[in-house]
Amino acid sequence: MQITKKQKQMVILLAFVFPALLFYTAFVLAPAFGGIGYSLTDWNGLNPTYEMVGFSNYIEALTDDPNFLKSIWFTLKFVVFMVVLQNVFAMLLAVFIESMGRSKSWFRTIFFMPNMISLIIGGFMWLFIFTKVLPYLAEHTLFTFLDRSWIGDPTFSFYSVLILSLWGGVGYLMVIYIAALQGVPEHLREAAAIDGASPFQVFSNVTLPMIFPALTIGLFLTLNSSFKVFDAVFALTGGGPGRSTQVIALNIYEEAFKLNTRYGYASAKAMILFLIVFLITLIQLQIMKKREVEA
Repeated sequence: MQITKKQKQMVILLAFVFPALLFYTAFVLAPAFGGIGYSLTDWNGLNPTYEMVGFSNYIEALTDDPNFLKSIWFTLKFVVFMVVLQNVFAMLLAVFIESMGRSKSWFRTIFFMPNMISLIIGGFMWLFIFTKVLPYLAEHTLFTFLDRSWIGDPTFSFYSVLILSLWGGVGYLMVIYIAALQGVPEHLREAAAIDGASPFQVFSNVTLPMIFPALTIGLFLTLNSSFKVFDAVFALTGGGPGRSTQVIALNIYEEAFKLNTRYGYASAKAMILFLIVFLITLIQLQIMKKREVEA
């Protein structure tokens, strides 16, 4: 049997892809399917023996675990703020930097720099700012409103987590939007300006429709990262005060490794988080793809 040129190319491509596919299967797919299986058991993560309990873990999480339900509502609140603010700030920064002259490369570097630092380290940096720097500024300057319990007060601790997350995530989306803005033909914007359109009208009617694919990516990335947020909360507030800033990922971590070591129950919570993210992401992609076609 003679191998065609197309089949030979396919074999070569598979040979290159196989090592990456093997690692992906072993370290991503296998643990994921294992987590689905463990979510139906009462395994504690250590004992080699365990029993199947069916969907009782899911039922308990959704009906008899107030801390988990509170973490879901807090995470949803956090996601709404992050999706709106992170994309708005990233877009504003992208437009601002693109309007600069030769200094735009410096501004890109400055605003992207937080992405080069782990949010765990960034969390400790901002913990020092919230507990030491801001009270000092409030005491020695006219900015007395900065004297707040940014970590100890549930109201302000939410905003402290939000500030840290925006600081760490806006720069990445900014780069995506800058690349999208650079792909918009300049003559279209010039033609709209000549026709009497204001800068805002040029942006909303010419630029924004043309960068909708980048906006779809930005919303997708923000949704996923916001639902899975862990390091910012862990480093800054630890879920406190009390459990007022506990997100779903932190609740799962504590259930599996810190408090009760109920690995099977924590796996069920992780599956619930996956389903929430999966459904919301599907809805978001459907809406944005429709808007892209209309634009």
